[in-house]
Amino acid sequence: QLQLVESGGGLVQPGGSLRLSCAASGFSLDYYTIGWFRQAPGKEREGVSCIGDSDGSTYYADSVKGRFTISRDNAKNTVYLQMYSLKPEDTAVYYCAGAALSGLTSPGHVCLIRFRSGMDYWGKGTLVTVAS
Repeated sequence: QLQLVESGGGLVQPGGSLRLSCAASGFSLDYYTIGWFRQAPGKEREGVSCIGDSDGSTYYADSVKGRFTISRDNAKNTVYLQMYSLKPEDTAVYYCAGAALSGLTSPGHVCLIRFRSGMDYWGKGTLVTVAS
């Protein structure tokens, strides 16, 4: 079964940290740009951070720059999102998704445009709640 599975969400206090994981099964992430997206209640889904398939290029939304770090371990077929200095406004369901090499795959394009209709795989999401 081809799927992406997120893990690592939970409840954390403001200023705390979490690390999300996105593990692929049934296919290799090697040739995919992978992104993290989030959707808060009543809001549209937005791109948080994306990482390219080969050169490790990255994109971060302005709201998370300097606080979140995306990385990938192709040997483990997993992409991570390390989140520091979490704020209540980071509360959302976080999804990972993969964009194959067909089409534009720059991290910025995937995070800003392609995720709206052109991703190849989506995970089911993991909830992150930042509250005291």
